[in-house]
Amino acid sequence: MSVNVILEVTSKPDCIDELKHTLESILPDTRSFNGCIGVRVMSNQDDSLNLVLLETWSTRKHYEKYLTWRSERGDLQALSALLSQEPSIRYFESFTI
Repeated sequence: MSVNVILEVTSKPDCIDELKHTLESILPDTRSFNGCIGVRVMSNQDDSLNLVLLETWSTRKHYEKYLTWRSERGDLQALSALLSQEPSIRYFESFTI
């Protein structure tokens, strides 16, 4: 069963454009990473510094492997420098009611 990942980040006030540009440049690799089904990026209408990435992955293990890869490349550290606080990562599975 696939997993939905919600990654929420808040940019430093002077870094929002750089953060968006960085995401734009790295997301093609994310979307082509083994197990990635899709990624959408949304901006909070009430707080323009707050971005949410809605990601769908084949499994949580696929996402964790992706995070390890990003960390080994130094990408997570570079992104963290643009943020005003730690990112939030939450995992959800869909079900029918």
